[in-house]
Amino acid sequence: MILDILKFPDPVLRTPARPVEAITGETAELVQNMLETMYAAPGIGLAAPQVGVSQRIIVLDLDHENPGDNVIKLVNPMIYEAEGEVVFEEGCLSVVDFTAEVQRAERVAVSGYDDNGDEVDIEADGLLAVALQHEIDHLDGKLFIDRISRLKRDLYVRKLKKSIRTGREMPENRGVVI
Repeated sequence: MILDILKFPDPVLRTPARPVEAITGETAELVQNMLETMYAAPGIGLAAPQVGVSQRIIVLDLDHENPGDNVIKLVNPMIYEAEGEVVFEEGCLSVVDFTAEVQRAERVAVSGYDDNGDEVDIEADGLLAVALQHEIDHLDGKLFIDRISRLKRDLYVRKLKKSIRTGREMPENRGVVI
């Protein structure tokens, strides 16, 4: 089932998600719905708060040529190691019509559980490292626009408020969004 993706400035996106206490069939169903929603959007990552669920769950699939073959499903993910620096152009399914260069760790090590309750440990660099950090930020109530200059963020917010005030929708993101 395809879920609705919340858009900034929805306050749910600013609320830290609760840890998942027990991984159940309901958890696995949510993960599957999140994947369907992410593919339909289309995006390469999605966090549960983006679909209005306050749980620490993310899904990722960076392989557009083989959707579903390299899926990452993480429950209660945690970055336990980060090093280096990289600047990457990011977009977000919850932040429409805006991309910006964001500085993140170049390499990360992340642990969590899959939707079966099995422990998962991932060491990542490049786009995967960026995507993991981006989605885990969602679980902490942060958006990529919180990691850019205040000036750029304020310009985006003003543009968004104008589109809301005038009743004109902002165009959807184009290209790959995390």
